[in-house]
Amino acid sequence: MTVRYEANPPKILPDVNTDESIAKFIDRIKRISKKCDAIHLTENVLGFQRVSPIKVGKIIKKEIPNLPITVSLRVRDKSEKEITEFVENCISIGFSGILILMGDPSQTGKADLGQIPSATVKRLREQGVDSKIDLYLSMSNKPNFSKISKKLEVKPKGFMTQVVQNIDQVQNLADNLKGYLIIPIILFPSDKNEKSAKFLNMDLTEYSKNFDEFVNKVHKITGDILLTSPNDFTGLNNFLEKPIN
Repeated sequence: MTVRYEANPPKILPDVNTDESIAKFIDRIKRISKKCDAIHLTENVLGFQRVSPIKVGKIIKKEIPNLPITVSLRVRDKSEKEITEFVENCISIGFSGILILMGDPSQTGKADLGQIPSATVKRLREQGVDSKIDLYLSMSNKPNFSKISKKLEVKPKGFMTQVVQNIDQVQNLADNLKGYLIIPIILFPSDKNEKSAKFLNMDLTEYSKNFDEFVNKVHKITGDILLTSPNDFTGLNNFLEKPIN
């Protein structure tokens, strides 16, 4: 049973001291790591330039060596060489897994290079990388299972989903993806996360009812969950005071 926390490294902004932002970020990880089993570091969410998950992950591994870390690798704007270097860094630091995904278009004008996540997993597995680190692909919260054959053919360790909104979505994924680790992403409902909820077309009023029960049911189905709270660290940190069954 695993409860993960999704952490977005600090944005790189012209009027903000990046070193101070990193220090605050590491402090948050230290606090919340006492209440969860692992963390997942994202890379350039929505295409905004952020501190590299490799850089902050290296610091976290030194500060909390026993904390499992998975990380997102966006391939949209990376060459094969850049992908290989990223993966090699993940292995040398001691990360436990990599989520390989297309990623959002760059906000800084970096060109797409035509890399495909499933093809990237296939190439890395042919190189034996999966014997050194787990490889994951992303999955819709309501996929058309007749159209995901390429993702299944490359045999990733498992799938991290889009944000799930009800138990039926989770059960459907578990029933149709047997043999794969399913890690549903769950958004923490709060006023501060309202913008994220609207972006995902979620009604927080309904979704937030019996949220504790929802989280526990999802965890029982998959044995692994990823909690995200992009704009409300304190709210999720407080929520995790109570153990998830």
